[in-house]
Amino acid sequence: MRWLPVISSYILYSMGFVSRVATRGDLPALRPVIEAAIGELQKDFLDAAQIESSRAIMGLDTQLIDDGTYFVVEETGRIAGCGGWSRRATLYGGDHSAGRDAALLDPEVEPAKVRAMYTHPDFARRGVGRLILTLCEDAAREQGFRTLDLMGTMAGRPLYESAGFRVIEELSDATGGTPVPLVRMRKEIGPG
Repeated sequence: MRWLPVISSYILYSMGFVSRVATRGDLPALRPVIEAAIGELQKDFLDAAQIESSRAIMGLDTQLIDDGTYFVVEETGRIAGCGGWSRRATLYGGDHSAGRDAALLDPEVEPAKVRAMYTHPDFARRGVGRLILTLCEDAAREQGFRTLDLMGTMAGRPLYESAGFRVIEELSDATGGTPVPLVRMRKEIGPG
């Protein structure tokens, strides 16, 4: 992998993909990627009612973009995926989700959060999610965090387990009407 600095962000070239820090200008292009990921990649794990219900608890929290902790992965100018990490207390949910908590975490005793990971179905199982996780781990470690937490979907769980996350809680969220199974996971990333 090769790191190149780019005006207050960075680009990582890996496996034919280019990654960078997202901006608010990316929002119109990110929304259809997120919608496609929610609607298509969960079909092997959830029924139609659960997929529809999951829209109430999934989506992009633009606080991540404002904090400079959200990444876009592209291939030849096309967005292949997106995802990020947070130094804030909210574990999951988008701008429309109730109960978000913008309190800053203490990296000495609290885990950073991996958030809003989405891969466009055309790029599934090509390393996009793994690349985003690497970016998140490296950035969180650089900021002094030693642990990462995430709330995974059933579709994301295999990726997270293969990346070294372990299950700490299985639960469901019925905010959207139908209970959606979720799994809270954790990974120790060590000191920076």
